[in-house]
Amino acid sequence: MEDPIIQVRGLRKTYGSFTAVDGLDLTVYRGDVYGFLGPNGAGKSTTIRMMLSLVKPTAGTIDIFGKPLATNRKEILRRIGCVVERPDFYNYLSARNNLEIVGRLSGTDVSKQRILQTLDLVGLASRSESKVKTFSHGMKQRLGIAQALLHSPDLIILDEPTTGLDPHGMVDVRNIIVSLAKDHNKTIVLSSHILPEVELTATRMIIINRGKAIVEGKVHDIVRDQGLEEYFIGITREAQS
Repeated sequence: MEDPIIQVRGLRKTYGSFTAVDGLDLTVYRGDVYGFLGPNGAGKSTTIRMMLSLVKPTAGTIDIFGKPLATNRKEILRRIGCVVERPDFYNYLSARNNLEIVGRLSGTDVSKQRILQTLDLVGLASRSESKVKTFSHGMKQRLGIAQALLHSPDLIILDEPTTGLDPHGMVDVRNIIVSLAKDHNKTIVLSSHILPEVELTATRMIIINRGKAIVEGKVHDIVRDQGLEEYFIGITREAQS
């Protein structure tokens, strides 16, 4: 029996007369790499911010780990790691020093061994003592993922983690996501406007446009039965009109 990790029902967010998210329902199960696909401005980032309790919903409910987020915020957030937008670091400190600071700020007792293990997960163990100012954009993205993994979260939320990366950097991040799910039993929500990234990485997905769900299900079922390209090209054209 599938175990739901996230259940969103009737989620809505308005800013004055503008509706960013409009009655959204979605379910993420344990072990999913859940693709959250839609064009820019579709409501993905707003939804993720509501899941992280950074933005208060206008209406609807969010349950995570079987509990309402509204009344169990601290307990739930302790079990979540996230990368929202571009991660920031102290550029004149090493990768290891940056993670040590993150650990102290979060109240997590992080050993040097744990830091090195986490850097190894994202392919940066050999650069642990290098200053972050020497890192490429792709390496900084991987360090951001390491920062999200430091406290061994059960759920990882990544908002557009490949934005601005070259093809090699995109492959690196994709491989990390797949490894976290398969080898480390993590549940991952991956937001993206890039169709191939979601199609190659996700096990289940939702396509949204203008704050509303278009289709949700297993990626291979949507590709086989619905025509993923047809759906995505259609909503992209609608968003541009």
